[in-house]
Amino acid sequence: MTVVSQQTAETRSETQMSTTTTIKQLSTEDDLRTGFPILNELRTHLDEDLFFELYEQMHEEGYRLFGLYDDEEIVAVAGVTVSTNFYLGKHAYVYDLVTTESRRSEGFGEQLLSFVHDWAATEGCEAVELESGLWRDDAHRFYTDALGYEKYCYSFKYDLTNDGDRE
Repeated sequence: MTVVSQQTAETRSETQMSTTTTIKQLSTEDDLRTGFPILNELRTHLDEDLFFELYEQMHEEGYRLFGLYDDEEIVAVAGVTVSTNFYLGKHAYVYDLVTTESRRSEGFGEQLLSFVHDWAATEGCEAVELESGLWRDDAHRFYTDALGYEKYCYSFKYDLTNDGDRE
């Protein structure tokens, strides 16, 4: 595992203690197996076999999965690609961003997304884009209020697998 970023952060509890967070690109089978349970909290339809099957294809297309560790415990993951289009130019796209439920609201999501911003800049990107489910109001507030993201479009999908079921 390549250590990409390491920081010391103060965590608040009854006694003040210092913890080290580390962000690593998850690339080996063991790394990915460690990150899967966190990702599975967001992508609940995945089992481990399907995860590995899809990850292999996605990795060939440039997908990278980063894990944020609090000391030795993985607590958040972000899956990102870099691409270019006419309206954003070269940009990073965050497909997956999740902090394990028991560790949310501790700043890990913000720290990981801040890392993604820095990583994207080193990749020559002009922007970072992400989508969020319409029902995820707390996440939307986090992206806009805490991180300065702009709501600028709706995203639509057309399901080709059930085309015959349409009225």
